[in-house]
Amino acid sequence: MQLNWKWSSEKQYPLCVKLVVSILFLGLAFRLLFYRTNAFLNVSETLVSVDFQENRDRIPENGTQLSNNFNRSVSVDLDQSRYELTGKLNQYPENSTQASENPSVSPDLEQNKGQIDEHNGAHQPDNPKPSVSDSFPESRDQITKKGLEYAGFLIWHDYNNAEKCDLFTGDWIPSSSGPRYTNETCSLIEGHQNCMKNGRPDTGYLYWRWNPRDCELRPFDAELFLELMRNKSWAFIGDSISRNHVQSLLCTLSKVEQAVEVYHDEQYRSKRWHFPSYNFTVSVLWSPFLAKAATFEDYNGVSTADIQLHLDKLDSAWTNEFQSLDYMIFSSGKWFLKTAFYYENDTTLGCHNCPNKNQTELGFDFSYRKVLQNVFNFIVSSNHTGTIIYTTSSPDHFENGEWYNGGSCRRTEPVKEGELEVNELNKILRAVEMEEFEKAAAKASEWGINLKLLDVMQLSLLRPDGHPGLYRYFHPYDMDNSTKIFYDCLHWCLPGPIDSWNDLLMEMVLR
Repeated sequence: MQLNWKWSSEKQYPLCVKLVVSILFLGLAFRLLFYRTNAFLNVSETLVSVDFQENRDRIPENGTQLSNNFNRSVSVDLDQSRYELTGKLNQYPENSTQASENPSVSPDLEQNKGQIDEHNGAHQPDNPKPSVSDSFPESRDQITKKGLEYAGFLIWHDYNNAEKCDLFTGDWIPSSSGPRYTNETCSLIEGHQNCMKNGRPDTGYLYWRWNPRDCELRPFDAELFLELMRNKSWAFIGDSISRNHVQSLLCTLSKVEQAVEVYHDEQYRSKRWHFPSYNFTVSVLWSPFLAKAATFEDYNGVSTADIQLHLDKLDSAWTNEFQSLDYMIFSSGKWFLKTAFYYENDTTLGCHNCPNKNQTELGFDFSYRKVLQNVFNFIVSSNHTGTIIYTTSSPDHFENGEWYNGGSCRRTEPVKEGELEVNELNKILRAVEMEEFEKAAAKASEWGINLKLLDVMQLSLLRPDGHPGLYRYFHPYDMDNSTKIFYDCLHWCLPGPIDSWNDLLMEMVLR
């Protein structure tokens, strides 16, 4: 039988053509795949170089494999939330901040302690981590969280919530933690506010904490605060409420280190303390009017002559120190209620509460407004690069009279909102300071001045139980019946509600 070879060769010819064409297409596909892979790698390297300018010099040349360590420093994106340093805020040294590679790290103080550079205070972590550029393209509104690893402490700050949070509207809620210090652990408590030592029998006023309604207020962290304030200086400027507040802060910080008093004036009203391990200084500058004034009053508030207040001259006690301070907390108000003669250009302008003196009655609100305008104008035009905080006036809680005619404060628990009203004098003081602060804040924003408000009026109003009352004296009920004593319903027991003001300060510093 003969095979038809002609037919067979004709049938196989198209199969050969198809095989050749298939091989050509397969080769072309491999070539395209290889080309796209190289192009993708080139684009990826370019993107890394653009997004992380500070790491440009660490990117290897093409063809060199990227190390695992470099990849670690790039990947810091969790749940589409960018984490970046808050170290660029002016209160943090530029070379002492570093983003953590692990945003879930606990802020445990003992586990995160590292080594402190002896020369400049910069922290050297036990396990150095690659730094991360802080030049992310997102706007502040797009950043849902920020992380800061500063001197071994990891802080998470939710900026979106913080900007919406009203720290000053809230309630006092029970707290089982109790006071942060006592009269036995802190030696800096002034006698008139040392309620424990003076024999106050109830302790319930020590077991409450301020709770803002819109956000969580973290308790004051003394060790973290001192680390953040390394090589910084603070000053509380104002009257006896400023002194009350600075003692609260110093006692809270004493859990970490005892402050050393390094200065006091002749009357022991202006003082300065130093924390040697942190090179941190805290001052209280006695300036009850914030303006130049001649006062003739002893330590117990007894006057021998009327006050002479110069409305157009600021007090050099604080203006001479202004530029050398990193943080300043101003407060005033109550002294403007006293009888005083007002001066401008060294000429009598009028007075407050001076009947039969042949002077124009101008009122305390007039003088308070004038002085605040001068204070805020000085601050706004100062080009100061630190943080300046104005603390609102706080209410007193005298009931059934004033301090000089039988007024008292006997409550032992906080009250709810609406149970107490701010008295008329405090309403006027508050109206003046809020109006003037609002105008100053707008100007400060334009000029780049960091001016903030610490509004303690409402939270303080709800704590009529926090004052010394008769326990401004040592065991008042053991005193001789012939001794005339008065209730103190203005200042605050230490420890006491004023310690929560430090929680607010801490939050304002972190912001």
